[in-house]
Amino acid sequence: ETNMGILPQFFFPEKAGKDYAPSPYLERLAAHRQQMTVLSGTSHPGVTGAHAAEKCFLTGTPHPERGGFRNWISLDQFAAERVGNHTRYPSLVLAMSNEGSTLSYTRSGAPIPSEKSPKKLFQKLFIQGNPKEVAANVEAIKQGRSLLDFVGDQSKRLNRSLSKADQARMDQYYTSVRDLEQRLHSSEEWEYKPKPVVTAKAPEDIDDGKEFVAKTRLMFEVMKLALETDSTRLVSLFIDTTVIHNITHHGNRPEVLGELRGHEEKQFDALNGFLTALAGTKEDDQTLLDRTMVLYGTPMGSANSHSNVNLPVLLAGGGFKHGQHLTFDKVNNYPLTNLFVSMLQRLGIEAGAFSTGKGTLRGLDLA
Repeated sequence: ETNMGILPQFFFPEKAGKDYAPSPYLERLAAHRQQMTVLSGTSHPGVTGAHAAEKCFLTGTPHPERGGFRNWISLDQFAAERVGNHTRYPSLVLAMSNEGSTLSYTRSGAPIPSEKSPKKLFQKLFIQGNPKEVAANVEAIKQGRSLLDFVGDQSKRLNRSLSKADQARMDQYYTSVRDLEQRLHSSEEWEYKPKPVVTAKAPEDIDDGKEFVAKTRLMFEVMKLALETDSTRLVSLFIDTTVIHNITHHGNRPEVLGELRGHEEKQFDALNGFLTALAGTKEDDQTLLDRTMVLYGTPMGSANSHSNVNLPVLLAGGGFKHGQHLTFDKVNNYPLTNLFVSMLQRLGIEAGAFSTGKGTLRGLDLA
C-alpha cells in the first residue's frame, strides 16, 4: 500500500473488460497484464478522514477520524491466525518509513510494529544464531508464556465478579491469549530448526528518506526471498511517500504534476520488478507469481482533494482469471473488502465475510 494516493488519471484505464488500453502507469506493468486485474469504482464503505484512512486499508474499519475510534483486525492478521502456523513467521509486517507506520492490526485493533530495515529483515530470515543466541531466544519466548499463565490466573479470579456482557468480553480475551500461547509455542519449536540458506547477500540499508523507491526495491527483494523459502506466506508493506506529500497537493499545476508523475512511475517500475522476480521463480510446475496474491493500492483516491473513494487498486497473481479491468459504480462504490473475502477463500480459509465485505468480489473467478 502506498499512503499518499496515486494520480488517478494516469492509473485507471478508460475502457472496461479485457481489451482495455493500458494507462501510463499500467503500461509499466505490461509484461504482467494477463496476470493482473485492475479495479475501479471500489472503496471501503464508511472509511473517511483523508490521511486517517491509512490505518484502515487492510481492515476496512469505518470512520478512523472519529474520537474513540477502534480498529478491527487486518486482512493479513486474520489470515495469520488461520494459516500462519505453517511457517516460521506467521506474517511479516514491513514499512518504508521512520515513523510508526503499519498496515497490520491485531484482533483487538492494536497496531503491530513494522520492520523498516531490509538488512535486519534479511538477518532475521536467513542468518542462523549461534547456540547461545538460540537459547536466549527460547528463554525469552518461555518468559512470554509464563507471563501469559500469570495473567490467565488473574483474569479467572476477576471473571467471577463480572456481568454477563463483561464475561463474554473476557471469553474473547482468553481466546486471543490461548492463540498467542500456541503461537509462542510454535516460535519455540522454530528456534531449534535451521533457517533456510540463500545465495543472496544481505542488502545495505538506504537512510535517505527521499530514496523511498530504491528502499522499496530492496524490501521487495527480501520479500521475494521470504516467500520463495516459505519463511512466511503473509506480508504487508506500508510504502510511505510522505516525503513527496507537498507535491501531492499539486492543484493541477503542470510542472508539479510532472514531478509527481515521475515519482509514481518509478514506484510502478519497482512493483514491476517485484512481479517479474515472482514470475521468474518456479515452484513445482507453476511460478511463484501464480501462487502468490499481490494486492497493490492506496487508501486515497486523490491526495490532491483528500478523497477516500474510487481507490486505485490492482491484484496480481494468485491463480485467478486475470487480464481485465473490473469497473464498478464511481458514485456508489463497490466494497473493496469483498476482494478481501475472495483472497481469504483463495488461501483456503472458510470466510463468507470480512470487515464490511459480505461476499466475494463480483467478476473475479478462479483460473
